[in-house]
Amino acid sequence: MAIFEITRDSLVPLAETRFDNERIYERSDLQRYLKQHIGMLAPDLMVICEEYSDWVDSNRRVDLLCIDTEANLVVVELKRDNDGGHMELQAIRYAAMLSAMTFKQLVDAHAAYIRAFNCTAEDAKAAILAFLQWDEPNEEMFAKDVKIILAASDFSKEITTAVLWLNERDLDIRCIRMKPYRTSDGRILVDVQQLIPLPEVAEFQTKIRAKEQAERENRIERHDIRFQFWAALLDHAKTRTSLFANKKPTSAGGFGVSPGRAGLLLGFITRGNDSHVELEIALKDIEKCHRMFAQLKSHAPEIERAFEDKLVWDHVPDRRACHILSTVPGGWKSPREEWPAIHRQLIDKIIRLDDAVRPYVAALPI
Repeated sequence: MAIFEITRDSLVPLAETRFDNERIYERSDLQRYLKQHIGMLAPDLMVICEEYSDWVDSNRRVDLLCIDTEANLVVVELKRDNDGGHMELQAIRYAAMLSAMTFKQLVDAHAAYIRAFNCTAEDAKAAILAFLQWDEPNEEMFAKDVKIILAASDFSKEITTAVLWLNERDLDIRCIRMKPYRTSDGRILVDVQQLIPLPEVAEFQTKIRAKEQAERENRIERHDIRFQFWAALLDHAKTRTSLFANKKPTSAGGFGVSPGRAGLLLGFITRGNDSHVELEIALKDIEKCHRMFAQLKSHAPEIERAFEDKLVWDHVPDRRACHILSTVPGGWKSPREEWPAIHRQLIDKIIRLDDAVRPYVAALPI
């Protein structure tokens, strides 16, 4: 929390100065002071311009457009309404429209803003680069996110509920209450408090968002690599068997085809550093599932002899799925130069497993 006093010329914490106007107006007072003392809202901001409106087919204006030290754009929306109105929706529209902004457009906006002080576009560019501690523009790092700061004398429950919900979905919105008070001696004080997120948890939430973002990126990368792993396997499978002729690559951890009986699946699984071929029996009727597994296992010597290797007979009571499988070292995490050898082993084993179990699968009771 911080308490500031509004004066005619500046905004200072609890200064011995007076403000004679009876009311504080959004643009003529709070906005004027905030652009000079943006650190009231956040310590890492630089004001680029006010009343930004360089849109196509729109006459909307951003109260204050800023950047932070990580080169993210920051929309500051101010309201003097007691409940903030619909400012969160308005700010989201601005953020969406600003999301395609380039570094040059930012420089142009700042140049127009400081032109009244006889500054040039080169001055604007130099000021922004100095703030970001960059030697030259970096479009890759610029405006990776657009953050929002809502500042109002108070916020309705509708707004705070919406902001909390939006923040849970990876938006970055702060609600800062700026409540003016007039003292008995005529001074006007502004109580500035960050309501969302609470200051004591803001840093923790930032770390959590960064971790979740990294996890999402890893998940996307993992899915992409698995898709490529299965695509290469299916390409090889088409040269050896027609079992998977109609299958398409997937980003999932495995896939299979029916060996001719409902509830049975013949296919592949990869867990990263190892893979396996399997016959899965999965039925809603647990007892029937286990009876079918038991019938197949009663022919284990013959099946393993036909397969030319030992198999793992995976059976857990009360589980709705049983598996007959054989493992191959290596998976989607293996170096790509090792994939062809892994695929050859998997295809060889799936062909042998299909040949070994098919006569006994056909004999299972319906």
